[in-house]
Amino acid sequence: MKEIILASASPRRRDLLTSLGLKFRVYATDVDESVDGVVTPEKLVGILSRRKAEAAAKIFPEAIIVAADTVVSARGEILGKPRDDSDAGRMLRMLSGGRHTVDTGLAVISDGKIYTDVVSTDVYMRKLREDEIEDYIKTGEPRDKAGAYGIQGLGGVFVTRIEGEYFNVTGMPKEATARLLGLAGVNIFAVNADT
Repeated sequence: MKEIILASASPRRRDLLTSLGLKFRVYATDVDESVDGVVTPEKLVGILSRRKAEAAAKIFPEAIIVAADTVVSARGEILGKPRDDSDAGRMLRMLSGGRHTVDTGLAVISDGKIYTDVVSTDVYMRKLREDEIEDYIKTGEPRDKAGAYGIQGLGGVFVTRIEGEYFNVTGMPKEATARLLGLAGVNIFAVNADT
């Protein structure tokens, strides 16, 4: 099988590919994340995941490239990673007691062909007390998370329900990742066969 390159430094994305039984190498791309004009969250993650995959494919043209980009959106605003603790507090107050959407764009490149998808999940969060927000920020967990929380960590205690795929909220939808890799010739069941 061809080498697989994960074009992301995200520990959660590494964990997801590992859970699929895949051997891969990490190469975090440094791409321009600015986009001209106003775009929807779905369009944004689609553009950025493709941009990351294409940048990695230039370095590893013979490999299978996997890239993703995730954003959280609420009340018409796209929430990336917080700039600082104050910004994390602002985001958590915005998400408190309501519904927000997590969108992840995926791009897989193999043999010059690109396979893409965008997956959306709605997340419902209970009303947060101010002391909970402050104490959660002190843990440091919100600092590197889109939307200032991690569902797979302590931030998961705020979530009351989700509509869509859980793994998408952690940064990489498992079903879509396996499906796109399958289109690129990677059979995850064959990789994991007990032979």
